[in-house]
Amino acid sequence: MIRTLCRLLSRQKTLYFLYCIVLHCVAFCIFVGFVVRCSPVLLGRVVGFYAPAVAGDRSVLITPTFLSALSGCGASSSVGKSGSIMAMQELYFNIDNGYLEGLVRGFKGGILRRADYANLVQCETLEDLKLHLASTDYGNFLANEPSPLTVNVIDDKLKEKMVIEFQHMRNQSVEPLCTFMDFITYSYMIDNIVLLITGTLHQRPISELITKCHPLGSFEQMEAIHVAATPAELYNAILIDTPLAPFFVDCISEQDLDELNIEIIRNTLYKAYLEAFYEFCSQLGGTTSEFMCRALEFEADRRAFIITINSFGTELTKDDRSKLYPRCGKLHPDGLAALARADDYDQVKAVAEYYGEYKPLFEGAGNNPGDKTLEDKFFEHEVELNVNAFMQQYHFGVFYAYIKLKEQECRNIVWIAECVAQRHRTKIDNYIPIL
Repeated sequence: MIRTLCRLLSRQKTLYFLYCIVLHCVAFCIFVGFVVRCSPVLLGRVVGFYAPAVAGDRSVLITPTFLSALSGCGASSSVGKSGSIMAMQELYFNIDNGYLEGLVRGFKGGILRRADYANLVQCETLEDLKLHLASTDYGNFLANEPSPLTVNVIDDKLKEKMVIEFQHMRNQSVEPLCTFMDFITYSYMIDNIVLLITGTLHQRPISELITKCHPLGSFEQMEAIHVAATPAELYNAILIDTPLAPFFVDCISEQDLDELNIEIIRNTLYKAYLEAFYEFCSQLGGTTSEFMCRALEFEADRRAFIITINSFGTELTKDDRSKLYPRCGKLHPDGLAALARADDYDQVKAVAEYYGEYKPLFEGAGNNPGDKTLEDKFFEHEVELNVNAFMQQYHFGVFYAYIKLKEQECRNIVWIAECVAQRHRTKIDNYIPIL
């Protein structure tokens, strides 16, 4: 009797133990299913760093490909293989990059909105501007600056804050994101090199020029640039040890550095840089490739339009001009060939009319009072493009988009500060709103 009772109890304990195991497995599966479906914003919060949710940032929590892959349904046979690859990429994206994507979305939540700009344009002095910025995400970033406040100080502190945020994300990143973020800095390096060479030609002290360089594009060899007299010397003595060395191969010559050659060097470097960045993003695939290729195509085409317009009335020949066009945009090849033949602004505008994305930009541009310039129209289109990057998830494009939006915000604040400082309020509203 006692033996039988012990056997029954032992059997019940075993069943209870098995029941607990099954229950724990079910709970674990539910938890994993929730984690893979949650947004990077939530993951950023779980990690515990500052990533506030944004009322207007209602991103899609699951992409269609990922949803169909998880549910085991949907993909047609023709796209099933590529869909599965993309689903796997998205499945593992949060392991290395979820925290940083949540973080950058939190940073994006601090970008100034129209109501903030409405307050800034009402400021009478730069001290008023400082007080209004203190009520935004910028906080007390100007608190330690002595009076009287200047526009240059505001500009420097804005750049410093942006660089601190970028460097924090860069330091936390792993491949391939760290290489992607390095690519973002290369454009600032190119601008810094051109600034230093141009300043040296005009006999400006190198110590003064260094302070005017963008901190996001700084590198160790910057202070030695003034010793170069030709592009070949510039490459062999300085740039060969920098990340820009592969882009400089087409710039090497024994011609003296003058203002025309410097502009040719700038545009040749940008051409090689954009094409290399485009190729890198294409290899990444997925949503990153989808957004970044579109963004870099626009940047390449914008440079082609601007190079053509700025070349009118200069010594630059049509053949030399065509060599400066990046070959990774929507204009390639027919549009670039037409731009190479253009002789005036109207012919450039005629080329843009064949492209639905660029036609409205030229139609609304002008230099008359009250008109928006072509540059402003390009900036507005770029802002719209980069804001839309945050409507998708599991991709690196949000890091590029955030830096571009932050750069535009800095331009807006500096513009307003200049108008306030010079008491030139008639054009104070000529900024590019973002959100």
